[in-house]
Amino acid sequence: MNDPQLAAHLALIAGRLLLGVRDSKMLDGKALGKAGDQTANQFLVHALRSQRPEDAILSEESSDTQDRLAKRRVWIIDPVDGTREYGEGRADWAVHVGLAIDGEPALGAVALPGLDGGTVLQSDKPCLPAPVSHPPRLVVSRTRPAAEAVAVAAALGGELVQMGSAGAKAMAVVMGHAEIYLHSGGQYEWDSCAPVAVARAHGLHCTRIDGSPLVYNRPNPWMPDLLICRPEFAEPVLAHLRTMTIVR
Repeated sequence: MNDPQLAAHLALIAGRLLLGVRDSKMLDGKALGKAGDQTANQFLVHALRSQRPEDAILSEESSDTQDRLAKRRVWIIDPVDGTREYGEGRADWAVHVGLAIDGEPALGAVALPGLDGGTVLQSDKPCLPAPVSHPPRLVVSRTRPAAEAVAVAAALGGELVQMGSAGAKAMAVVMGHAEIYLHSGGQYEWDSCAPVAVARAHGLHCTRIDGSPLVYNRPNPWMPDLLICRPEFAEPVLAHLRTMTIVR
């Protein structure tokens, strides 16, 4: 099994495990989210250590060590991206399995277990949706829409679409359900590595909101911001963001 196949297989199986935990009806809310995180993380970490023992792992649910910085290949995973949505029984949560090589988001898979029995989007199976003629749709947080996203939507005549996890938002752009995902509230590398790998493979623009590259496996995994969008919207969005920076 090659790396892209492994990422997709692990994301799919982790998603099925998470659905099984939720369907047991033994837990709900935060307790369900915690149990799901632990179950999926244990599976993913053990599987990766078995299948790729020479690689490093960075996971939201495992203690981080600086040993990964000496490795060229680092699997960056989020066992449940959107724990709140998962615990609430919603569909807008995801499983992220990404591989960074020399700091680049080389490949990944994002499972959306709540959609159609378990949709998995992969970096090795790209398919960019057809160009759109309507105003852009921007996916934003359900509770804290980024001020920059609100401003860009107003400037471009776009529509704001509220959604849960980062992975669900990014995959909405990949699947053609939205055109722009702009986040400025800060995330961690596991929130975006796999989604960015998939989005880039599908021909989407993926950078920081100042246009600079996204770099992974850094000593501090905190990432301040992110822009994933259809290529035709990249320059209009970045141009407006530059104007906002000048005003500030």
